[in-house]
Amino acid sequence: MNAIRKPAVAGQFYPDTATELGANLDAYLADADKGDARVPKALIAPHAGFIYSGPIAATAYTRLEPVKAVIKRVVLLGPCHRVAVQGLALSSADAFATPLGEIPIDAALRGRALKFPQVEVFDPTHEMEHSLEVHLPFLQRVLDDFSLLPIVVGQTSPESVAEVLNHLWGGRETLIVVSSDLSHYLDYESARALDAKTSQAILDLAPTQIAHQGACGRFPVGGLLVAAKERKMSVEMVDLRNSGDTAGPKNRVVGYGSWLFFDETAPSRTTKMVWGKTVRKKTKTSTPVSVAPALDGETDFGAATKALLDEHGFTLVLLAAASIDHGLKHSQPVPVDLNKHAPELRQTGACFITLTRSGKLRGCIGSPEAHRPLVADISNNAFQAAFKDPRFPPLAPTERNELQLSISVLSSQSPLIFASEQEFMAQLRPNVDGLVIADGERRALFLPSVWDQLPDPAIFVGRLKQKAGLAAHHWSDSFQAWRFVTESVSFDDLQ
Repeated sequence: MNAIRKPAVAGQFYPDTATELGANLDAYLADADKGDARVPKALIAPHAGFIYSGPIAATAYTRLEPVKAVIKRVVLLGPCHRVAVQGLALSSADAFATPLGEIPIDAALRGRALKFPQVEVFDPTHEMEHSLEVHLPFLQRVLDDFSLLPIVVGQTSPESVAEVLNHLWGGRETLIVVSSDLSHYLDYESARALDAKTSQAILDLAPTQIAHQGACGRFPVGGLLVAAKERKMSVEMVDLRNSGDTAGPKNRVVGYGSWLFFDETAPSRTTKMVWGKTVRKKTKTSTPVSVAPALDGETDFGAATKALLDEHGFTLVLLAAASIDHGLKHSQPVPVDLNKHAPELRQTGACFITLTRSGKLRGCIGSPEAHRPLVADISNNAFQAAFKDPRFPPLAPTERNELQLSISVLSSQSPLIFASEQEFMAQLRPNVDGLVIADGERRALFLPSVWDQLPDPAIFVGRLKQKAGLAAHHWSDSFQAWRFVTESVSFDDLQ
């Protein structure tokens, strides 16, 4: 098919001009109940013509307003109405278009999905399919720039869909949208009764309780329910109506509903809005300088950790912030349920948490070596940096909103081999390496970011020796050193 998947139902299901379409969307969103402050990780919303289901879809999409600049990826799943498919079908297009513009396809996510045998590229099922297309204008209206992975789901098991979803889940930057209408062409009261049963099945996270005629999108809905149950998510129904309530007769109606799915371990909207507006990725590059080649595995670490922070950095910073907030109330780190985090975040990892206030250090605690799951390390070290750094008093509530927070994820340490202080100094890589030194029981560590304050290698090493309780010019035959690299993520603006 063409590189751009053109709109197939513009002018039928929704207006085909940008001006009219935008006005319609704005009206639906303005009329929708904004609900409480929680922001969903996933949602189910209907896909009929806008005059019928637009108001119901808007009740879900309006809740994305607080994170419109945070969400950068949307995984959109819907049933097939035109060309049948077994399993899950992707598109080979580079972008999907609506009258509001083009949405780029997330090629990286597509590649990840295609690793599963139940997933294939099958363009014919996408060409005229409306279940995905009618959601695109809403997404374009409520979000800033984002990429898209559209998936048409045919007959398959909920577990098969959930397996793929879990691999694409991501952090707060990734939104999961499942498209489904409910009962079809029953009388008004019969539809209400059946739709109520379907809604209860969704609230109970029980896909087997959805009747064959209860939802046209029961296959993708079932996959989301399985994944949500595994992650112990909560569900809220925000709307349940049918075409007889919006723009059609009541003798033959189609049912619609909107549900929101929340990760209860995620920080609240209040935490997110107070702690920051933008996430800045700050990398200490592992590109070698001329005096010292890259260490074995260093490039792999940088690429892998950069990819991890690109995908999950916002989640990790919010976890650190939530742990500090939890510490202010309960004097302990926020508990971490590993089952509710992506597999890569459950891997053993080492991090340092750095807190600054008005440009000055306010706390820094970390793990020089990996010894527990990364998310657990982040939660504990954030609490320790705020309340247990012996150089500072425990964080006071009045300081909370003035903090800046940075997470540095550390590579493994590589020993430096030298026979003299001159050889040791020659191996240093300013602005690249973190450094660990030890002599006997004396030991200390500087992150690569310290080079920003101490760019002179002699001063850098002298201060590190003093941190270890040694003289600035100390040297002995038992002196040892190791270097490491980091990848970091931080909030630029916490106000």
